[in-house]
Amino acid sequence: MTEPTHAARPGIGKSVDLPFDETLDKVEKALEREGFGILTRIDVQATLKKKLDVDFPPFQILGACMPPMAHKALVADPEIALMLPCNVVVRALEGGGTRVEVVNTATMSQMFPQAGIEEVASTVGRHLDRVLDAV
Repeated sequence: MTEPTHAARPGIGKSVDLPFDETLDKVEKALEREGFGILTRIDVQATLKKKLDVDFPPFQILGACMPPMAHKALVADPEIALMLPCNVVVRALEGGGTRVEVVNTATMSQMFPQAGIEEVASTVGRHLDRVLDAV
């Protein structure tokens, strides 16, 4: 079960008692089942090691996109591109387990009230909730 969505929060998520790699795999498969493609992948752990020589726990940011919904949002207001793609974070927790967080799409419609994208945000939000439920 996911945490309650609250419009002021940038994301929603849950913690699971699974290893990082297994969780990441489940998230990627769930995104695909829900119609998302992964456009970007930021390996925060590798980047911080390379750029700062800092050890950091496993941590990835996936830039997920559902093209039909992205198109509707961009037609409504091109500035919505600032919020795309939808970020999905998978990060190892200290002491074990993994945290999965997804962008709270309700914040998009609040940031762009003139665009009238409430339906798009709600649809994408339901798909992201199912991704969280699948982990």
